[in-house]
Amino acid sequence: MGTLQKSVCWRLSVPVFFTAFLFFLDVFTVHGYSCAKATENSHRSLSQKLLVENASAAPVLRGSAAACSSGDVVLGSGLVYGQTLYMTGLLIGSVVSGVISDRYGKRVLLLGCSCLHAVVALLTAFLPFTPFYLAARCITGLSCSGINMSSMSLGVEWSQPKYRTWPPTLLSFIFSLGMMGLAVVAYLTHGWMQFHLVLALPQILCMPLYFNIPESPRWLLLNKRMDTLEKYRSRSPEDRECLDQLLDTLETDLEMSKVEKPQCKHTSDFTHLKSPIIVMRVCIMGYIGMASALTYFGISFSVGHFGLNIYLVQFFSGLSESPSLLLPFLLARCGRRPFTMVSLMASGTASLMSLLMSKFCDLPLLVVTLALVGKLCMQSTTCVSLLYGIELFPTVIRQKCIGLVNLWFRIGSIINAVVAPTGEIPLPAMICYSSAPILGTWLCLLLPETSGVPLPDSVLDCQKQPRLSMQCLPCSRTHGHLHTEQGERQITEGGRDMAGYES
Repeated sequence: MGTLQKSVCWRLSVPVFFTAFLFFLDVFTVHGYSCAKATENSHRSLSQKLLVENASAAPVLRGSAAACSSGDVVLGSGLVYGQTLYMTGLLIGSVVSGVISDRYGKRVLLLGCSCLHAVVALLTAFLPFTPFYLAARCITGLSCSGINMSSMSLGVEWSQPKYRTWPPTLLSFIFSLGMMGLAVVAYLTHGWMQFHLVLALPQILCMPLYFNIPESPRWLLLNKRMDTLEKYRSRSPEDRECLDQLLDTLETDLEMSKVEKPQCKHTSDFTHLKSPIIVMRVCIMGYIGMASALTYFGISFSVGHFGLNIYLVQFFSGLSESPSLLLPFLLARCGRRPFTMVSLMASGTASLMSLLMSKFCDLPLLVVTLALVGKLCMQSTTCVSLLYGIELFPTVIRQKCIGLVNLWFRIGSIINAVVAPTGEIPLPAMICYSSAPILGTWLCLLLPETSGVPLPDSVLDCQKQPRLSMQCLPCSRTHGHLHTEQGERQITEGGRDMAGYES
């Protein structure tokens, strides 16, 4: 990668790192509220006693509990709906962000959402009231969606074809580092204001870095902003060479799309969507997306109910996602479907064993380990589903199909927030969360293997894709290299609605 590409990548990692701070903020605020309620209740259950013990050993929870008892800060009964409003903001943001980026550019979207993200975090420290906190959670979710979408797209568009699997993987790893950083901040701070100031001030200090992030070359080319492109090309000979390669690839893609469009004018998108094979694939991928959201967020937001120190569990929750850096190497050797099936089965099995251990054995460390293994597998499934979904749907309706799949992912995250607003998941819901990925494993048998197969341009091409080929495909590194590059070029467009997946 050239100097410009590396610079873009590390600058994009900064706002992504900070999104994890506010993404999992409810883990600590809701837990602090639960601790305060447990302290006031004279008839305490075993789980409430564990909450109080955590509160007495935790600086930020002590501050939150004290604030709740004083009655003049956010810790009221409405606080538990912060996660629901945050997920709703993510859903709204996935729609609004695409419109803004198409009209004004991804760089403008990134700058606006990053500033909004930091300002809302700062205001929350000084306005600790329930109505403002809930509104702030919705606005933060909206801005987080814009940051994820724009950073993912910019990272992919500024990478050469052979490196395009790396930006989503690296940014996902940076997000997991942010999860670990949140645990450290929560442990070291005391009280509501100090906690939120430490979350907000670094974001404000780092904002000047964002103004050096270049605009999307695809967007500049489509909007005839040749002067800006020329400015990027004049930075150094190495940047000129890399940008020329990117522009050659983009121009080739645009010429191909112009050739493809007249061929499908006689058939409406609705006709394509009514095709049985498309309906089946949308339903299966939508189900996998919803199951992924339920399991991933169900585990992520319940770290305060495992019976261990909430800060350690949150730290290791982020650390458990670091093996996802191996995804590009695994996908280069194995097919999409075998990897998806194995990760779904492993996630469901680990989650189910974690549930059984928590009910019948007093081994909280083993329960946490199994739960985090399930979370890692589900996070890997979510990352692979992005590329897999792009390769499953024909070019003429790819964006709409991916948008439908993403809609079900967001619905799953909202359902989890409604079912378990405090992070404590009921037993029937946990059984569903564990069994849903296992059922998704068998549904994958109805999907084709897409490694080494050209991207489908029509429904007829989808019907020609091979099925029921379960072996790993090490030869796909050579035979399917061109296909992989073509699929990754679609991430910029198809991944726009799925960018929130990567977090």
